[in-house]
Amino acid sequence: MAEASAPVEGEVVCALPAVLDVTAASGLHGTLLAHRGAPLALDASAVKRLGGQCLQLLISAGRTWGADGVPIRLSDSSEAFQRDLALMGLSCDELFEREAA
Repeated sequence: MAEASAPVEGEVVCALPAVLDVTAASGLHGTLLAHRGAPLALDASAVKRLGGQCLQLLISAGRTWGADGVPIRLSDSSEAFQRDLALMGLSCDELFEREAA
């Protein structure tokens, strides 16, 4: 796994499900909405498959949390999560990377 950033005081830790495909997208969306505004750590250690729809939600969450000035990070990630990210052209480090101002 890529080196995880340090926890932030008061952050919420959410474990991602093993399969993040189109059927999981609605649940992931609801989870993200429920925690908007709070520092968030996503634990992807149990993920076995990551699909494009859920990746889009994770990218959107990173941009939303960034625009809100609230931290979001991966607290852990499985080899499968890292592999699927790489297949779609990203790394764990790039997923929530902030754009330079």
